[in-house]
Amino acid sequence: MTDVYEGVPHRLLRKRVRDIASGSEGVLMAVLCENVSTTGIEHWVDLAYIRLPSGLELSTAAGNIEAI
Repeated sequence: MTDVYEGVPHRLLRKRVRDIASGSEGVLMAVLCENVSTTGIEHWVDLAYIRLPSGLELSTAAGNIEAI
């Protein structure tokens, strides 16, 4: 299993977004293609990293973000 992450271009980078799943709002800092497998079989997903007003960041599926 390799842990190489790749940045994914996204139209909302550095823009204010909302995580639909949690309702949290912040600035989209990055979208990375990451291997989230806990087994020997790789499972790659696009994860969005959102910086909240508090300075903390949360991750969510890239499909869960929307512009605000």
